[in-house]
Amino acid sequence: MAGHMSIVELLVQNMSPQDLEITDDDGFTALAVAIISNATRSIAECMVGRNAGILTIKGYNMLPVAMAFRYGHKELGRYLYSVWGTGRTDYLAQNPQDGATIICNAIYMESFEVALDLLSKGTYLAIVVESCPDSYPRPPVHALANLPSAFLSGCRLRFWQRWLYNSICVGTPACGNIYMEFNNLPTHVSRGRSMTRALFLAVERGNVEFVRRMLNANPELGVIQDDSCRNIFMQAIKFRQPKIFSLIYNFNLKLSATSAVAYQKNNMLHIAAKLAPNPQLNRIPGAALQMQSELQWFQEVKSIVPPWALNQKNVNNMTPDELFTEDHKQLVIEAEKWMKETATSCTVVGALIITIMFAAAFTVPGGNNQDSGFPIFLNKKTFMIFIISDALSLFNSTTSVLMFLGILTSRYAEQDFLESLPTKLMVGLFSLFLSIVSMMVAFCATLLLVLRDRYSWIFIPVICLASIPATLFAFMQSPLLVDIFRSTYGGVFGKKAKIWK
Repeated sequence: MAGHMSIVELLVQNMSPQDLEITDDDGFTALAVAIISNATRSIAECMVGRNAGILTIKGYNMLPVAMAFRYGHKELGRYLYSVWGTGRTDYLAQNPQDGATIICNAIYMESFEVALDLLSKGTYLAIVVESCPDSYPRPPVHALANLPSAFLSGCRLRFWQRWLYNSICVGTPACGNIYMEFNNLPTHVSRGRSMTRALFLAVERGNVEFVRRMLNANPELGVIQDDSCRNIFMQAIKFRQPKIFSLIYNFNLKLSATSAVAYQKNNMLHIAAKLAPNPQLNRIPGAALQMQSELQWFQEVKSIVPPWALNQKNVNNMTPDELFTEDHKQLVIEAEKWMKETATSCTVVGALIITIMFAAAFTVPGGNNQDSGFPIFLNKKTFMIFIISDALSLFNSTTSVLMFLGILTSRYAEQDFLESLPTKLMVGLFSLFLSIVSMMVAFCATLLLVLRDRYSWIFIPVICLASIPATLFAFMQSPLLVDIFRSTYGGVFGKKAKIWK
């Protein structure tokens, strides 16, 4: 009824409770149709108040509670569960799939209190496969493993947001309690196929909290293997999840994990030598930084594997170094092209600044005294600002051009992308930025010297306009500079990560 509450109330009052249980040709009750049609909570309250039995009639093989969460109606789902969920222990024992379906959809909508309440009535629901029209139904433990965005590790927070999160404990306590319910499962269940798949899914998705809690509950999961004989640390390497891989540094089964050999005789270093999947690779801006990240992963894994793994050959008769070179041929070409294009563009700008500032040093504002040959404004403080800023601009632009020339004439070997080329690019961009700022300062100083006696009012507008080029350059290039500095000197592996909390 398009949300017209008065019409709905009138119709419901003139219907018997049994009439609300009638289904259409698709098997939907009026409540199910209302949920699909994005009806308000008040409409659902009107129907449920007339006949609460409609909450047990399924549509799409789901109870209305699960359907509400599935269609994104978080508040409606909570209301329907508050009516339906009381005293359902026996029902859940006989129909565990219905409970698992509600838990999965509640987790996806981040209604963790609903999921926790159901799990408290039966922890066995954590590994029961849901009943839904999807082609790939999964148990609740998989739903939680697939939702890293519900936790700090899956959120991209700014510095102040992360500080606020840690300071006032922002988060959902119910979500942590769900983990506790999972941990209460028997050991043979926690090592079962369903839990193993959930653990590897959490590693793939970068759900650090899930993996940490699972390892706390059962440390032996650190060496458990999937169908391809990979352990969780190999999985973390494959999908480039540094926070999860960093757990290995404080894991007491490190030797077993690093000595494992997976499918096709690939050891841990072979897996690191393979090119990262596109979703993980595309998170890094620029082919050069992507190549740098790949090298960092390879070097990090190489530092912890046993010596015999360094030159071990797989079924394709390739060592890890040979496999790395083979898999990254195209990326090296793309990284070289990206570096050269960036360096060429910046070199042109730097050369123009050199030309301008070199000429400005000999054609000073106001000219020279014909008798002494000294600049007319030599004794003015503003003139010294002009001279200093002109020199700084010239020196910095020259430095940037030299850095970019170093990039253009590089060998472009694999190892050059680890530190040499990123450092040159970072120094070159920063020097170019300083030269632009200094050039604008010199320009403003020149105008102040020439015009301040008769047109002093023009000085402030000119300074504001002169700041625009430097601000635009900083706005456009600072993200790249920060990314280069962070990836080159910040590192991606937290070696102090702990799992024993």
